[in-house]
Amino acid sequence: MQVGAAGPRPDPPPSFRRSRPCRPAVETSARDYGVLMWSLLRTRRWIAFTALVLAAIAAFGLLSRWQWERAEERRADRVMLETEAAAEPITWSAAISRPVPWQPVTITGEYDGAATQLIRQRPLDGRNGFWVATPLLQPDAARIWVNRGWVPVEGSATAAQAPPPVPTGEVTVTGWLRDAERMPSPPPGDLPAGQAAALDPRVLGGPDSPPFYVQASESIPRESTVTIVAMPVIDEGRNVSYAVQWLLFAAVAVAGWLFFLRREARDDAGRMATREEVPWTSA
Repeated sequence: MQVGAAGPRPDPPPSFRRSRPCRPAVETSARDYGVLMWSLLRTRRWIAFTALVLAAIAAFGLLSRWQWERAEERRADRVMLETEAAAEPITWSAAISRPVPWQPVTITGEYDGAATQLIRQRPLDGRNGFWVATPLLQPDAARIWVNRGWVPVEGSATAAQAPPPVPTGEVTVTGWLRDAERMPSPPPGDLPAGQAAALDPRVLGGPDSPPFYVQASESIPRESTVTIVAMPVIDEGRNVSYAVQWLLFAAVAVAGWLFFLRREARDDAGRMATREEVPWTSA
């Protein structure tokens, strides 16, 4: 009760003020979530992005397949090389009558040391060097070019270098039959004396020479001035690794596409839920 100049008057009725809570956010159902993603996929931006991702996946798949095919080819080459190289050595005449790459052969004769050629640009274990190619004279006058081994470069690459001496007397060489290398056309004319760009018996020994040479694996007597050139190592492991990597890139592209799609759909769902929050009051 309040007292004023006109006498007592009643207190005003109490005023109740209610807070204005919001309705709970509407949860997006799985069906609505799928509708949102489908709606996004029909926009130009997502059509373009999806097309880009599909093109990338196709490219990654093709690159992976190509690496698998290369791995299969290298595996086949390795098996063939190991099979041929493990065969019993045969004579030179038998080998060139039915030439098979890496067929083991045995030849006997005397080296023509004066005709030795150093074959340029033959790195070994990170060092530049030469192949030492010398014709072996057989009793029937046949000249068989032999890759005796490897020697390092001494001094400048443009300077002449003396080849290692040849064994004297009769020599027996066991090695592998190799196809002649292709000499550059025209052959370099500014090379130092006694050096060549490729081991091509038809160029080094004349057009009547057979297009083969022997890569020595063993010599009797043994040569200590050259390093035997080993068979090449064919390993398909790197190609298999690359093939798997391309598949992983494709998987990452799919995962990234799905991640961005779900994130944008989730953001859109959150914005829709915010707009659906309607304030209400109570008297």
